[in-house]
Amino acid sequence: MKHPPLNLPSYPLPIKVEQDKHWVFDSIRKKYLVLTPEEWVRQHFVWFLIYECGCPKNLIAVEMGLRVHQMRRRSDIVVFNKRGKACLIVECKAPHIRINQKTFDQIAQYNIQLQVKYLVVSNGLQHYCCYVDWDNKSYHFIENVPHYAQIIA
Repeated sequence: MKHPPLNLPSYPLPIKVEQDKHWVFDSIRKKYLVLTPEEWVRQHFVWFLIYECGCPKNLIAVEMGLRVHQMRRRSDIVVFNKRGKACLIVECKAPHIRINQKTFDQIAQYNIQLQVKYLVVSNGLQHYCCYVDWDNKSYHFIENVPHYAQIIA
C-alpha cells in the first residue's frame, strides 16, 4: 500500500500488515488501528504536535468522545494543559478530502463544548489554524500551529 506524501514532516510510524490490511500503531491509544487515509493524516499530526510543537504526549487525546447538541461526536485530536483544560482541537480529513466550510463548521461545533483558543483543520496537505478570541467573540487565522507553551498561555 502506497501512502501519500503529506505536507508534514515524515515520521517512522509503526506499520504492520495483517490479514491483508495495513495497521498503524497509535502511541496515544496504545493499539494498532486500520490505516485509513484519515488515520494516516491523524497519526502524522499527532507526531507533529509532539515533536514539532512540544505537546506532551500524555496531554493529547485522540478521537475523544463529546456531546454536541445531545449528539455523540468524536474530536480527532485534543491537546490539554496540565490542569486538564482543552486548549487546541485538530480536525483531520483524508488527503483527498477538500477543506471547506463544512469542515470548519464541524470543528466549531466541537468548540462549543470545549471552548479552546486554537482550532486546526488539516487534510495532511493543507493546514488551517485559527485563534479564537473569546473575549471579543472573534477569531483570526494564524500562519502556523503554535508551540505548546503558546497554546497553554
